[in-house]
Amino acid sequence: MNNILAIAQKELRSYFASPIGYVVIGMFALLFGYFYYGTLSFFVQQSMQVSQFDFGGPAALNINQHVIRPMLNNSIVFTLFVLPMITMRTYSEEKRSGTMELLLTSPLSDIQIVMGKFFGAMGLYVMMLAVTLLDIGLLFIYGNPEWPQVLVGYLGLLLLGGCFISVGLLISSTTKNQIVSGIVTFTVFLILWVITWLGDNASPLTQTILSYLSITEHFEDFSRGVLDTKHVVYYLSFTVFGLFLTLKSVDRERWKE
Repeated sequence: MNNILAIAQKELRSYFASPIGYVVIGMFALLFGYFYYGTLSFFVQQSMQVSQFDFGGPAALNINQHVIRPMLNNSIVFTLFVLPMITMRTYSEEKRSGTMELLLTSPLSDIQIVMGKFFGAMGLYVMMLAVTLLDIGLLFIYGNPEWPQVLVGYLGLLLLGGCFISVGLLISSTTKNQIVSGIVTFTVFLILWVITWLGDNASPLTQTILSYLSITEHFEDFSRGVLDTKHVVYYLSFTVFGLFLTLKSVDRERWKE
């Protein structure tokens, strides 16, 4: 476990040794803040209109459903663009700089390397989400949102991010080129996001299968504050499978040496 934490800390420091960590967190915070302002402004306008007709004022509109839920769903789109920037360099940079050989010949097992890099990337992702809590915190100061829905929503974002990161690590482990890794990762993320669109004119069975495979469809209940174990199992299984394939890819690299 100490080796895994050491690798995770090294990965996390490497993000901030270059502009990547700052750019990723800044970009995510900027996008979240922009849509947060727009969503909150629209909510205030709607509340004032409702108040004019004496329908209960702001209380007639649910802040969880009209502000927090849209922001959680928008966060998926942000991660679609930002997470490839986190994962594209994890293995590609090691291969390009020649440090992959040193890493593989060190007294570390493949699973320690994979899990260390995974936790390092997840650490940066957690920092990204933590920045958004400043915006959400204002809602608790000036409003009365339901905190269980917020917790469930952020749990969903963490699980979804774990899936994306496991896929990104797998793709990064297959190439020396960071740009190629980033583009392919974004493409795969996009496919996982819009896969249900392919079943619009398909049979009900095909639609059901594609809906289950969609990584974003499973987030809907989380955004509503509903914690369903089947979605948790899906995300955890997806992440474990992605890390398993990454482990096999790293093991193949070891045998090449």
